[in-house]
Amino acid sequence: MKEIQQKVFAFRDERDWKKYHDEKDLAISISLEANELLENFQWRTSEEAIVESIQNIKEEMADILIYLVQLADKLEINLEEEVSNKLVKNAIKYPVSKSEDRVK
Repeated sequence: MKEIQQKVFAFRDERDWKKYHDEKDLAISISLEANELLENFQWRTSEEAIVESIQNIKEEMADILIYLVQLADKLEINLEEEVSNKLVKNAIKYPVSKSEDRVK
């Protein structure tokens, strides 16, 4: 994660874009990029979308991560730590023992 962060920040800073990246605009950008990701799947099966648009799907996913990394930095949030914490909470909320496939 550190390497990705360094590359994202270097790209942004070389262009002096940080001054334009407030929390609201970064959050909006994440949402817009997520919608661009969704467009790849609209009116297609997952299989069709992957075959026809995998490169664009990869690029939209990267755009989402780029903006998310910048938002986390702006808010001083350690994404790795928060993902770990959320997985612990999810494990309690959704225990394996109650998984639909395991209940049968």
